[in-house]
Order: sequence, then C-alpha cells, then structure tokens
Amino acid sequence: MSKLLVVKAHPLSAEESRSVKTLETFLASYKETNPTDEVTVLDLYNDFIPEIDKDILTGWNALRSGIAFEDLTAEQQKKIARFNELTEQFLATDKVVIANAMWNLNVPTRLKAWIDTINVAGKTFRYTEEGPKPLVEGKKALHIQSNGGFYEAQDASSQYVKGILNFIGVDQVEQVFIEGIDHFPDRAEELLGTALTTATELGKTF
Repeated sequence: MSKLLVVKAHPLSAEESRSVKTLETFLASYKETNPTDEVTVLDLYNDFIPEIDKDILTGWNALRSGIAFEDLTAEQQKKIARFNELTEQFLATDKVVIANAMWNLNVPTRLKAWIDTINVAGKTFRYTEEGPKPLVEGKKALHIQSNGGFYEAQDASSQYVKGILNFIGVDQVEQVFIEGIDHFPDRAEELLGTALTTATELGKTF
C-alpha cells in the first residue's frame, strides 16, 4: 500500500475549474487501479497553510537562540507547529499530486506557501561544501496545471514546481497540462478531452 498526498491548489470545484476536473479524473482512475492506497487531500484554500511571516521568522530565530517552544507566543506556536506538520506529512508520503491553475504566469500564492513547507534545510535538503544536496528519496510526483495559452512546459509556473521537487530529490515528475482553451475556445472540448484522457491513463500507472 502506498500513501498518496493530493495538493489541491485551487479554490473552485471540478465544475468550475479545468485543473480540478483533471485532478478528479486522475483520482477516479487512480483509486480504481489502487483501491488499497491511502489517499489524503490537502485543500490549500480550506486547510490552514501558514505563510512565512513575522511570527514564523521571529519564532525560528527564538528557537535557534535556545528559547523553548512553549515560551513562544501562541501565534508563533500555532504557525510553526502547522508548518512542521506539513513538512512531516510530505515526508511520510510516497507520491504527491499537485493541481493548480497558472495565474499571471505563476503559481497561486497558497501553493507557494505550501511549497515553502517542503523545501526545508535539514529536512528535505542539506547544505554541504559542494552546495545544497537533496535528502528526499523514493518519491514521485504528478503536476497538473491549466494554462490559458500554450507553453509546453516552458512557463515559469510549471518549471518552478518541477524545479523545487527536483531540488529536494524528487526526480520522477510527471506533468499534465490543460492548455490553449482561452486562446482557442472553439477547441475547448477537444483540448480538455485530451488532458482528461492523459489523466486517466496516468491514474493507471502512477
């Protein structure tokens, strides 16, 4: 049995979002193929995802100076504990699926906040004299992203997601793009259908 972590980085439903519809199509296929796997959905727009802010930065500095966790403020404790929980959740999973739309050539801010929790020195990578080295082993990932135009994986958003995953040691990163529908609305059914077919096939092999 494998553990699959699903990161839903979109506030809308499958009826309203192409990336979420593609995600749910993938999950239906995946669950049918892997009925005993443990699937956890992390909804970034409904679950608490702390951003690195003043509370977290000052809390980290206090902990490094020797102050006990219990002596931090309530907000510092809440945010740092949740940040650490998300890091450990990622480390405990075997596979991860990330689904988002590309907004203004970038990932949603909630996804950036979550990515910060998995890019942690001493946990998912370490500094060495030769430079940073990945610490994550044996995981694979799938990135589902909807783009209004055609970018063919050359956009900053998908390259950022794949780059971070590669940086921490996740070398096997599959990608599914729903592209071009805003540019060619007359081809919407065809373009979405192609993505859904790809997602269904990946659900059988991922």
